Amino acid sequence: MSRQRSGLGARLLFAQALVLAAAAGTTGVVAAVVGPPLFREHLHRAGVSGDSAQQMHAEQAYVYATVISVGVAVCVAALAALVVTWYVSRRLQRSVTDVATAASAIADGRYDSRVPPAHLGDEFDALAQSFNEMAGRLQAVDTGRRRLFGDLAHEIRTPVSVLEAYIEAVEDGVRTLDAETVAVLRQQTRRLVRFSDDAAALAQAEEGQAIIEPGPVSVAELVAAAVAAAADRFDTKGVTLHTAVDPGLPQLWADPDRLGQVLGNLLDNALRHTPLGGRVEIAATTTGPTNPMMLLTSAVTLTVTDTGDGIAAEHLAHVFERFYRADTARDRDRGGSGIGLSIAKAFVEAHHGRISVASSSGAGTTFTITLPAR
Repeated sequence: MSRQRSGLGARLLFAQALVLAAAAGTTGVVAAVVGPPLFREHLHRAGVSGDSAQQMHAEQAYVYATVISVGVAVCVAALAALVVTWYVSRRLQRSVTDVATAASAIADGRYDSRVPPAHLGDEFDALAQSFNEMAGRLQAVDTGRRRLFGDLAHEIRTPVSVLEAYIEAVEDGVRTLDAETVAVLRQQTRRLVRFSDDAAALAQAEEGQAIIEPGPVSVAELVAAAVAAAADRFDTKGVTLHTAVDPGLPQLWADPDRLGQVLGNLLDNALRHTPLGGRVEIAATTTGPTNPMMLLTSAVTLTVTDTGDGIAAEHLAHVFERFYRADTARDRDRGGSGIGLSIAKAFVEAHHGRISVASSSGAGTTFTITLPAR
């Protein structure tokens, strides 16, 4: 740090010295070359003879005055340059030291480090602000990473613990490998496989690496396929699944498999939170373009509405976050991985669409997807 401080101050002082030397040299040359002829000409115009003692004394006085004036000006300028260099270098070095210290702290994992404003101009303040924004994002990423690992461990631990317990029970003779035991083992292995597939799909979608193979898609066929795939599960639980698709909907330019996965996740989510005798409706409508200058001719809106227990207001802003649950214990019992809605959001945005949720506790939930139709 001391070498950096002296180096910065020395460079500034050297730059100031170059400016002073150039100014003093220029002044001296002008005073020595241009000044005397002009001075003599004015003496001659005033009637002073060129060989007189008056001219000699006047020229000597001019030389002395010039030397003294330039010398005093250079000394004052040098002192001012030294003071300004010292002050500016200290301010700059303090700002650089703050950034270096904060960067070292962040490199050590202390992401709460921040840089105070330097107040050295808009550029330095913008640098400090950008650094603090970077630190904040790194802190958020680190927090999400820690929570992600914790959630991953918890999600994997539950089915693995069940598998281990049943296998030990079979080995110890407490349980036999009958149909019931095999069913439990298969259920937990399917849960692990489903969780692995969901995690891989989410990672690909969030990193923009998901394979999207767009083509013309009929909205009615898309909804019908999603309903057909979920019908047995709804019948088993005793929940009514209803569809309401407007006729004459425009086609989507989208990947039917990815959008089918989105609707499947939303229907599964609705089914988990809708009690026996409840109702889930999937609807599709169309709206005109909001901007006539855009190439979009219309937009298709898909909604999935349930009559379940709803979502409290404080949880609505977080439902699309990975592994977020409004009721952790309940949802784990129902088998949700906690990333189905995150996958839905990632795939919808990959199709340049939007997804939102509206709900209140005890009043059901509505997920709305808006997709461009071209």
